[in-house]
Amino acid sequence: MANRQVRTRRAPARREEDRQAKLRAILDAALDVFLEKGFTEARLEDVAARAGVAKGTIYLYVPSKQALLEALIRSGIGGPIGAVEQHVLALDASAEEKLRALFAFLRKEILGTRRVDVVRLVLTEAWRFPQLAEIYHREVIGTGLRLLRAIAAQGVATGEFRSDALMRFPQLAIAPGVLALLWTSFFQRIDPLDVEGMLDTHLALVMRALKGPGP
Repeated sequence: MANRQVRTRRAPARREEDRQAKLRAILDAALDVFLEKGFTEARLEDVAARAGVAKGTIYLYVPSKQALLEALIRSGIGGPIGAVEQHVLALDASAEEKLRALFAFLRKEILGTRRVDVVRLVLTEAWRFPQLAEIYHREVIGTGLRLLRAIAAQGVATGEFRSDALMRFPQLAIAPGVLALLWTSFFQRIDPLDVEGMLDTHLALVMRALKGPGP
């Protein structure tokens, strides 16, 4: 009886693991197909074939190709960004240390992984699909800007930052990430860029501007 109960408890957990693994395979395949063919030309049949599943299996997870792209953005970047927001805000640390933690995440978990391909896909397709830009802003950009403003507000409130520029223009802090993405996509072969060095230099300049001249 005990063994039967253990097997019963394990069965739903195993099914959920299998379901998540299949979803991950579908999302990975979708990213490959969308990058290769473009979102407009890509078909769900192509995604299913790449994932090794029947087309109908995709509809068990998402109702359409656009919903599949939304799920790719949400799980690929939106979820991690939300997690790092909670992590950074919970740190018992200075505003500068929190900014450094955020930049470390950007380098390691976005620019250093396949998540960067999701960003490339958005940049490539958003001009044709304004709703895609709205989705990405809601799931990713909005969270990042909110986190930057919270860090800036802490720095100003504690006197660590003399300037409130980061509260007013948090986009300035993430601009080098966009530059790094564009540069490595188009010009890296011609004129290699030290992305990590550039981000470190940018952060140093930002901190100098926010803290103002020394006493």
